[in-house]
Amino acid sequence: MAIKTRAIIAIIVTSLTLTACVTDPETGKQTLSKGGGGALAGAGAGALLGAILGGRDNRAEVLIGTAVGAIAGGAVGSYMDKQERELRARTANTGIEVERQGDEINLKLPSGISFDFNSATVKPEFRPALDQVAQTLASYQSTFIDVSGHTDSIGSDAVNQRLSEQRAAAVADYLQYQGVNRARVATRGYGKQFPIASNDTEAGRAQNRRVEIKLSPVTEQDLNGAQPPRPGRPM
Repeated sequence: MAIKTRAIIAIIVTSLTLTACVTDPETGKQTLSKGGGGALAGAGAGALLGAILGGRDNRAEVLIGTAVGAIAGGAVGSYMDKQERELRARTANTGIEVERQGDEINLKLPSGISFDFNSATVKPEFRPALDQVAQTLASYQSTFIDVSGHTDSIGSDAVNQRLSEQRAAAVADYLQYQGVNRARVATRGYGKQFPIASNDTEAGRAQNRRVEIKLSPVTEQDLNGAQPPRPGRPM
């Protein structure tokens, strides 16, 4: 399933990249059109929905034997509704954006308020807001937590990739320090692959420099179908 999901995402992003390109009549080179950049940004925002880092089965296996419980199928919506309301209340006026997509909740932490330029250390003044997020996540334990780092298009791919990974890890480590079960958390850096706005303007680049926390419900089906981790198997 994980391979199939990655293939679908690649096809979507590739097709939108092609439709977003225009050819310079003088040089013959292809570049992103301004309108196309918006289409690709939309693909970046939507391509990760539904997919869980590491795969749902693998993540569920890690939770066996922990204090993390599962949600009965019919109660998923209500559980996520309550968590969403609490997150909105706790993060009001902090700069953290709370979005709901089906049974998933996505939190966007703009780097301008959470990190200094080219730094992966959470700003001291932002920690109280992140504390509020951590307290909610610790209270609602029946969710997978994906922490992803993203950058704008300025700078080399290698630098952006490393910075996105470091920022995602810094947020995950902070959540763990504040009492969130680390077994629920997975991290990944995407560099500049998935913009949510155009990189042609500073305002757009500021939106793209972000860490996102995605919450997905842990259901009874997840845990009932999972197998205990085998001895020696990497966690």
